[in-house]
Amino acid sequence: MVENRNGKKVLITPVTAEDLADIHIGDIVYLDGDLVTCRDVAHRRLIEGKRELPVDLHGKAILHAGPIVRPSETAASGYEMVSVGPTTSMRMEKFEYEFVQKSGVRVIVGKGGMGPNTERACKEFGAIHCVFPAGNAVVAATEVEEIVEAQWRDLGMPETLWHCHVNEFGPLIVSIDAEGLSLIHISEPTRPY
Repeated sequence: MVENRNGKKVLITPVTAEDLADIHIGDIVYLDGDLVTCRDVAHRRLIEGKRELPVDLHGKAILHAGPIVRPSETAASGYEMVSVGPTTSMRMEKFEYEFVQKSGVRVIVGKGGMGPNTERACKEFGAIHCVFPAGNAVVAATEVEEIVEAQWRDLGMPETLWHCHVNEFGPLIVSIDAEGLSLIHISEPTRPY
C-alpha cells in the first residue's frame, strides 16, 4: 500500500507491484512496516548455498546495512538498534537478480547505485532500489520501532538478518524504479584486451 501522509509518499509493507507503478526514479519515499538488514553473506547463502531464508521477504524491504545492536531488557526481542547506516549496495549486485527472484522482496535500500542485474530484477519482478542518505545511521536507528527477531546470528552482528519494524523510515531516494529505469546507472566494468 502507498499512503500520502503530510506530503510524504509512505510505502507500507507488504508492498505489491501495483503499489510501485506510480513510483519513479528521483521520487522520495518513506517506509512503514517490515525491513530486514541483509548483506553479502545472506545473499551468498541464499544464492550460492541454496539455503532458505529464515525470514519471509515477500512484499517486504531489505536494507544493505551492518547495524550496531545492543541487548535490551525492555524490548520484546531482547535487542535494540543503536545505529543502522547503509552499506554500499553494489557489493550485492552480482546476487541481486536471483535474490529478488527467490525472495520476493519489493524494496531494496542501500548506499549508492546498483547495476544491470538489479535493474533487470526490478523490471521483471516489480521491485525498486532506494538510496538512504549516507551519514545518518543514528537517525535511521530512531526510525526502527522495534527489532522483531534476529536470524542467522552465527554470522555475527553486521551480517545477522535483523528483522525490524520501521516507521517513516527515510527519506529514501528511488534510484531504480519498477520499470528498471536507473537514476545512477552503473554498467558492468569493461576490461581492455
